[in-house]
Amino acid sequence: MIWHAWIKNTLNFVLCSSLLLPISCGGQTPKEEKFAGINASHNTLKEPIPAAHRMDQYLGLLQNKRIALVANQTSVIARTAGASNSEHGDSQRKTYVHLADTLKHLGLDVKRVFAPEHGFRGTADAGAFIENGVDQKTGLKIISLYGKKKKPSPEDLADLDFLVFDIQDVGARFYTYLSTLHYVMEACAEQNIPLMVLDRPNPNAHYIDGPVLKSTFKSFVGLHPVPIVYGMTLGEFAQMINGELWLTDQRQCDLTVIQVDHYTHQTPYILPIAPSPNLPSTQAIALYPSLCLFEGTPISAGRGTSQPFEGFGRPGLDPEDYPFKFTPVERPGAKWPKFKNKICHGLDLSHIEAPDQIELGWLKKMLAASNEPEEFFTPFFDKLAGTDELRKQLAQGIEAKTIRASWKQNIESFKRIRAKYLLYP
Repeated sequence: MIWHAWIKNTLNFVLCSSLLLPISCGGQTPKEEKFAGINASHNTLKEPIPAAHRMDQYLGLLQNKRIALVANQTSVIARTAGASNSEHGDSQRKTYVHLADTLKHLGLDVKRVFAPEHGFRGTADAGAFIENGVDQKTGLKIISLYGKKKKPSPEDLADLDFLVFDIQDVGARFYTYLSTLHYVMEACAEQNIPLMVLDRPNPNAHYIDGPVLKSTFKSFVGLHPVPIVYGMTLGEFAQMINGELWLTDQRQCDLTVIQVDHYTHQTPYILPIAPSPNLPSTQAIALYPSLCLFEGTPISAGRGTSQPFEGFGRPGLDPEDYPFKFTPVERPGAKWPKFKNKICHGLDLSHIEAPDQIELGWLKKMLAASNEPEEFFTPFFDKLAGTDELRKQLAQGIEAKTIRASWKQNIESFKRIRAKYLLYP
């Protein structure tokens, strides 16, 4: 059988086999299901097809190779089943097969998985130390890249021929999967191991905004001189890391990017599976670039509630001015939320139209309502912002439009760099 015919038959087997364990996305609304999941064998609606689905583009490169995955719960391939007609139109039930399960069932030699923040199955708290282990569903050894180390060691890579990176990003600089990508590229470059990035759409790729990170504020929540919202997929960003020589000693990784099909930076994309425990909805993902800055203040962004990153508040605010009420409690992914078991008042943003810029008005509003404005910002705020200038501007009461104008020159410089590495219009 020729290679392409084998691929076609393999795709049909993988997506239809009852031997594979489906992953349920759970909790999706009908609106969210509209773009969630695409059958890898065809795409009649021309919705974006993540690279992992396009196995004919990459399986040949992995044949007879010893490989490891950098993956989490979002590293899946969709299958569509149960199509039926009803008075309301066609409906389809979509389930998701993990990439690790898929490659193992195809007989590829998957040695291990490297897991980012939140772990391989995406259930650990933000910032929680992740131990190494064994995945119960696949039997694969899991090596944590958010525990004792952030970067694969030479020993981790010694018996490998290829690494495959497949993780869903949300397009904000402080989302740590981007830093994991950086350190994986660096390890691969040092050990001469090729890296394949299976690209996925960026749900916040339609705009670019925020201060550009200064090198003195580099940390795991920001390693690169880019704005908070950078408008690129991880595949594009990986090319930029290589091309701009951002790896240690200006090394370059042997990089292959498998592209998303039917995609532009303006294409709407609703994630079928939550990328992390506290981003469970489309609205939370859209508001995250703005509300995450509250993580460096005494304001809760809703961790420990059913709607994290869809509102904000704190104890003690006047209920007449801030009628939205919530009480953070221990929940999966939020064991110790800010203001645990305390009633908070604030603003509910769950039904607003998500802004296409970093919204500074909410920060200014909470700073003005603070009883101790000189202690409003923690040191973590500057790491999230990537600079100390934003904190100083807010503390001085500078208008939002003036602050935004101060970003313009650096953003324009970044856009010129970004343009060299784009894979999609």
